[in-house]
Amino acid sequence: MNLDEVGQRMAALLAPVEVTTSVSGGQAHARATVDVPSASWPDALRAARDDSDLACDYFDWLSAVDEVEAGFDVVVHLWSTAHRHGLLLRTRVPRTAPRVASVVTVYPGAAWHERETHEMFGIDFVDHAGLKPLLLPPEFEGHPLRKDFVLASRVAKPWPGAKEPGESRAGGGRRPIRPPGVPAPGEWGAVPTPAGAAGVGEGPRGGTPARPNRDRSGGRGSGVTGQPSEGGGTV
Repeated sequence: MNLDEVGQRMAALLAPVEVTTSVSGGQAHARATVDVPSASWPDALRAARDDSDLACDYFDWLSAVDEVEAGFDVVVHLWSTAHRHGLLLRTRVPRTAPRVASVVTVYPGAAWHERETHEMFGIDFVDHAGLKPLLLPPEFEGHPLRKDFVLASRVAKPWPGAKEPGESRAGGGRRPIRPPGVPAPGEWGAVPTPAGAAGVGEGPRGGTPARPNRDRSGGRGSGVTGQPSEGGGTV
């Protein structure tokens, strides 16, 4: 079966449920893609597994995509070891109280993937018996793969990549530039940091940690440790 035929066969198995078929990008790695209503999610995976023409007996992976206001797309990739074709199935859940039925009873290998997706995106997989933390500590707050989650580590420590324009190779000389939309340290978390408590305040609840002043004059008597004195020592 070619990619179009795989998608059409999936649509025929789910009729009269309305689905949308397409072909993903990727050229040689393209896959037949079928979007199904969330209410038909377990039925779609079961049909793909049990139909002799599709015979998608191998569960590859399950994850999600944050589509912001549109909600979340839950995506699963299946593979047929007999026919050597793949199938992408997708369903969309709302951003408010996102939930969809678990498919662990159809593919037991989905248990780990549903736990990770629940942890990283906050999607509830109904009837999954063990949606407990998998990769993050139990006290971690939030869902890191949501697009509205602030990656605090980007500004909490120096970026290891190239220097910003105006910074010397030796370091310093310019305050790191935060990416657009990323708040200053102290702007996230459950307990706000008072202005000035963690450095130079840039907002009502904290700011960028202060850097020590450096005298770049190079003259004698500057009081900067490491500057040579007339006698050849340091002061």
